Amino acid sequence: MALYITDECINCDVCEPECPNGAISPGEEIYVIDPGLCTECVGHYDTPQCQDVCPVDCIPKDPENVETTEMLQAKYEALMAQEC
Repeated sequence: MALYITDECINCDVCEPECPNGAISPGEEIYVIDPGLCTECVGHYDTPQCQDVCPVDCIPKDPENVETTEMLQAKYEALMAQEC
């Protein structure tokens, strides 16, 4: 399941540099997460780094983008293959 950023975001900019996949970017009003790039840090870390650093806890799982750990691992592998 990809993550998303709620409107509680305070634009503190701590999440964007923590994303190993470059899935987080500034949106019109708040930061946004590209579900096509978000692997919840599967393949990189044990926990989603953006959630770990978010001071207002506004990055939950996105119920509109449900993915299993296996699906997230496959997405991670596909993203890494594109970088080569």
